[in-house]
Amino acid sequence: MRLTTKGRFAVTAMIDLALREGSGPVALAAISARQQISLSYLEQLFGKLRRNDLVESTRGPGGGYTLGRKSSEISVADIIVAVDEALDATGCAGKENCMGEDAGRCMTHDLWASLNTKMIDYLNSISLRKLVEDQLAKGVSIEDQPIKRAISTQPVVKPIKITAPNSVFALGSALSGMADK
Repeated sequence: MRLTTKGRFAVTAMIDLALREGSGPVALAAISARQQISLSYLEQLFGKLRRNDLVESTRGPGGGYTLGRKSSEISVADIIVAVDEALDATGCAGKENCMGEDAGRCMTHDLWASLNTKMIDYLNSISLRKLVEDQLAKGVSIEDQPIKRAISTQPVVKPIKITAPNSVFALGSALSGMADK
């Protein structure tokens, strides 16, 4: 059994989001930049987290994601299960056919099934709030102002006004008008 990047990244992104829950919606681009996780990968993960009611999305300028429940009500197991991460140490995915289709369970099936139970119980016992408190205790700093989006630091450049004809017919009329002169 191993926890893949899908589960690890989902938990990391949820901690980042929970750290900033008091600042309004958090943009995935900001989480991506802070945690060095691909934006497109985060979009896939947050789609699954949203479908499982762990996060809520807000569209438009100033939009982003907020927690769908209190951080104290979200467990690490909730996050991992939401992104389809299998927590299974058995070789048969719990089907009890470790030795083959008709051969039955292997000798260590009960050991690995027991480990599965212990892992789920452990991850259910850890809330997102606890992980946030751990980060704050380590001195993780959170910016006071959320990152503003949709506001450019570059001045607005007015478009160039084009006086050329915008169709073949207008071009023909303009050229015939020039020939008359």
